[in-house]
Amino acid sequence: MTTTTEGRRRRSVGAVHRRRQAVVAWLFALPFVAVFSVFMLGPLLASFGMSFSDLTVRDIKTPFAVNFVGLDNFAQVFQDELFRKALVNTFFFVVVGIPLTMALGLALAVALNSGIEKFRSVFRVGFYTPVVTSIVAVAVVWRFILQDSGLVNTVLGWVGINGPDWLNDSTWAMPSIIVMAAWRNMGTLMIIFLAGLQAIPRDVYEAAEVDGAGAWRRFRSMTVPLMRPTLLLGAVLLSVGFLQVFEEPFVMTKGGPVNSTLTISYYVYNQFGYGNYAFASAAAYVLFALIAALAAVQFRLLRSKED
Repeated sequence: MTTTTEGRRRRSVGAVHRRRQAVVAWLFALPFVAVFSVFMLGPLLASFGMSFSDLTVRDIKTPFAVNFVGLDNFAQVFQDELFRKALVNTFFFVVVGIPLTMALGLALAVALNSGIEKFRSVFRVGFYTPVVTSIVAVAVVWRFILQDSGLVNTVLGWVGINGPDWLNDSTWAMPSIIVMAAWRNMGTLMIIFLAGLQAIPRDVYEAAEVDGAGAWRRFRSMTVPLMRPTLLLGAVLLSVGFLQVFEEPFVMTKGGPVNSTLTISYYVYNQFGYGNYAFASAAAYVLFALIAALAAVQFRLLRSKED
């Protein structure tokens, strides 16, 4: 009887202690929760509700007097030819840019992990520097490099090639932005992939070498399968950023020429600027759905075979 009473008392004391810990934890988290609720969660929910209304700049003084229109805004988004153009441009940017950036990041990671012994830290810093540099500054520099009389065309002129006006040519403008984005983001993937490579046991490669497997066979049959979780992380992070690409075309091309570099984020930005708040909110949630769908596909394709 005494043992039972003592056990109940200990459980009661433990429950009180856990409640006190929970209260203290919530007190510490309260400032973040308050800021997040006011400046992020609140506007997020408001924009979601706004996407089902006909709110425009004319209704800003009476936001609760607008009409509910259901899914009309979403239907109009897909009927808008300019949005479809932005969708195609964004799709091209993602389909070309993600594999290119991941290939460059993985190649640099493999080189740093196995081939480059001296000045490894210098190479890491050098390739990662564009990531921490302001995207506006990077875009401005690349805009000068890619202009008609810029560095790229000057170098091409040395070998007798007359390069185009890269950012003012509808054929080359988007590929030019993709190259710049790949150069800027490959440093992030290099660091992530390098961590994944260093987590692979060395004895796995040594056993493969003993069995006569060459470098390419080891990379294809061992490195890539063992790097699946790391590749998935890099692909998801990159796709979220690339689907929301905005600063690069905004600074370098203003969405031109003839909307060849207009992206979905840029389209949403323009619609908010025009005062079409409800329509812009609907387009933003279409972009959110695309990001979620692409992430789901990537998880399906790159998840570990044991899952």
